[in-house]
Parts: sequence; C-alpha cells; structure tokens
Amino acid sequence: MKRTGMRASFLVLCAALLTISACTRHSGAPGVTPRAFGTALVSVSGEKQFAGVGSQLEQPLVLQVNDAKGVAVAGAVVRLSAAGGAFATPREGLTGPDGQFTATITLGGAGGHYQIVASSPTASGQQIFMRVDESALGYQEMLGAKLNEIHCIRCHDPESTAERVSNMDNLTAKPHAFTDGAVLNPMSAADLTSIISHGGVAVNKSAEMPPYGSMLTKQEIAALVAFLRAVADPPYLAQGVNYASN
Repeated sequence: MKRTGMRASFLVLCAALLTISACTRHSGAPGVTPRAFGTALVSVSGEKQFAGVGSQLEQPLVLQVNDAKGVAVAGAVVRLSAAGGAFATPREGLTGPDGQFTATITLGGAGGHYQIVASSPTASGQQIFMRVDESALGYQEMLGAKLNEIHCIRCHDPESTAERVSNMDNLTAKPHAFTDGAVLNPMSAADLTSIISHGGVAVNKSAEMPPYGSMLTKQEIAALVAFLRAVADPPYLAQGVNYASN
C-alpha cells in the first residue's frame, strides 16, 4: 500500500510539472530578461516592403527603443509577433548598444497585407506597442512589380539608387508614388487602366505620362493595376467587400 501510494503521488507530481511546463511554453512567458527599459518603440527601417508570398523580405526590420527623452536604450527587450503564417527571426531579443533590434521577416503563404506587432516592456510592467505593415504579392502582383521595375519606377519613385537615377525632378507634374493610396485608391480600375494604356491625357492628366497600350498586353496592364492595389498605403479596400475591424 505504501509503495502504491508513493507511486500515485509521484505520478501526480509528474503531471503537475508537465502542466506547468506546458503552460509556460504556451503562455508567451518571456525568455529574455531586460537589462533596461524604454518608453517608446520606433521604426528605423524595413517597414512597408513587399515580396512574393512565403518569401523573406529583402531588408531586415530594424526597430529602436527610446526613453522619455528620445535617447536610445540598450538592453531593452523587443518581441515580435505576426499572424497568417508570417514570422520574424529572431522573435525576441535585447536591443544593442545603439538601442536597436534587428529581425528578418518571412511573409505568409497568402497575398495581402501583414502586420508585424512589436512590443517592449516598460519599467512599470506595462507594454509599449507598434505595428509594421508589410505586403505579400501573388503571381499577378509580382508580374506587376517586375513591369514597374522596367517601365515605371524611374519616374514614380523619387529615390535614386546606384542602379537607377530618379527622373521625377525633371518632370513638370510630379508623378505619384505607386504606394500613394490616398490618391490612387479612389481611382477606379478602369481609370488606372486607361492612364496606363492611353497616357495621362486619357483622363485629363499630364501628357508627360506616356501611353503603354501598344507596348504592354491587357494582362500586363491588369497586373500593374493589381500591383498598385497591393502596395497602396493606406491599404486599398475594394468596394462591395466587408472588412472585419480589429
């Protein structure tokens, strides 16, 4: 009887330890101990990128923790979470001597916008949050992205690179960036198709926008429109579709 009772007690103890272990694994308990605390999270670089579905974004996401005076804080914890199959590597860690934390972002397997949620604890035990928006492109949108690189980006992107010099400053009417959802979202797909096909004059816009109807197929023009919708900031919301609110 004594041995049986001891065995039963041992099994109960094991079950309790397993339960505690499981709870710890799934409760989001912190795995990194902060050495310092901040009051604000800011994005340094890597937000509002796009890539093919299931792909890793080209640039890492770099976040910085600041104190109340805006000074970078070293040794603060940053944790990242995402939904829809997207994930960050690493998902948590301490800020370096520059107060920054760097992670690579891999997008989920479906096209659309993905929010990466960053958090950092404060000295009072509260959490500070920020959200970073990234976009995953399907086949049609990726085709539009390639066409943009070939035909459009030189005028529609104000930033010059080592491979490409922006032509925007040479134009009288400044082209809108393809991410400019405030301007492009209200435009219908028919109007966007008309501008790309027949040039700016087709909708009483600048004649500096040339026509591409004889250069691109209908499928390619549709892909460019799909790309515009996919990278719009704020995100494009199609008419007639109900969207759940957070």
